Amino acid sequence: MKWIFYVYVFVCAMISFSISAQDTAQPKKGEGIDAFLIRNNRKKEDAQKLFDLNPGKFAKNNQLKFDQVYVLPPLSQTQEKPNQVTNPAINSTPAPNPAPAPRIEGIEPLFGPKRENYTVKENAQLKGACYFLVSGHGGRDSGVTFTIDGQQLAEDEYNYDIMLRLALNLLEEGADVQIIIQDPKDGIRDDKFLTSSTTETCLGSPIPNDQTQKLKQRSDAVNRLSAKAKEKYQRALFIHIDSQEDRQVDLYSICQEKSMGSMQLAKNIQETFRSKYKEHQPDRLFNGAVIANNNHYYVLNHTDPPSVLIECGNVHHERDQKRFLDPSNRQAVANWLTIACIKDYKNAKKK
Repeated sequence: MKWIFYVYVFVCAMISFSISAQDTAQPKKGEGIDAFLIRNNRKKEDAQKLFDLNPGKFAKNNQLKFDQVYVLPPLSQTQEKPNQVTNPAINSTPAPNPAPAPRIEGIEPLFGPKRENYTVKENAQLKGACYFLVSGHGGRDSGVTFTIDGQQLAEDEYNYDIMLRLALNLLEEGADVQIIIQDPKDGIRDDKFLTSSTTETCLGSPIPNDQTQKLKQRSDAVNRLSAKAKEKYQRALFIHIDSQEDRQVDLYSICQEKSMGSMQLAKNIQETFRSKYKEHQPDRLFNGAVIANNNHYYVLNHTDPPSVLIECGNVHHERDQKRFLDPSNRQAVANWLTIACIKDYKNAKKK
């Protein structure tokens, strides 16, 4: 009967080898199934195979669990591993390595289907930083409404678009980003005229109509997340557009009076914009400034991390309107704010 024992041992060894030969991987924070498969050189169509190979390892609605290790679907002939050469001819010149698939580090559906997958830069400069981003108004509070070319527009939509662009930039630089005001329908939009809606929420909760309750909800949300965040460097940014009647307003920052971190970030924002205006519009003076909060702004009085409220222009002034109506200008504002955040973070780490 020894031969039965040897056969049994051989079969077990083969099964063990087959299992161990399978590729495994662990999801990254914020990663969805499609991004997870693509990052591991699989196709989106392999999702069902992933489910079949990993029963009981998925959260509600088949979401990945970030503390799980998943068995990956086998590679097909057209999905060879990077740098693998199939059937090389003897004494032939080695085939060049195939171009690596794009690295997708995370997914944020709030950016919209075209931009939800993002990649952290190899030289990311904000690793270890945490930002809480809040766009002004939202829900039934549209902020100031105004009409251009017969189009009825709302301030909150432009606040939100600039905020999302900034969030994407910061994520690409390796920061932890918490988007407080959220609209699952909008995403980043490349339109001049942004359609108004009332679908914004505060972390999924309806936004109150009462002004004080609305602002308290935002500060409480930031403070709650801040208390749980592991990063020592934390900053909150509140994005607004001013509504003073027919007066040009260069971007200006309002800081917390008793917070050195808030004041330094506000100064870095203004210095960055002054430098960029000098570079791109050398004949035009930049009149933006840093203003200390004099207990007028609820969110600055009640938010724990160093916070800055940014006014990006005046909805009623024709020149200022160009700053936020043109999507490329909204992106420029987000880019320059990102540069200021990087500068501030580097300076803070030196202290």
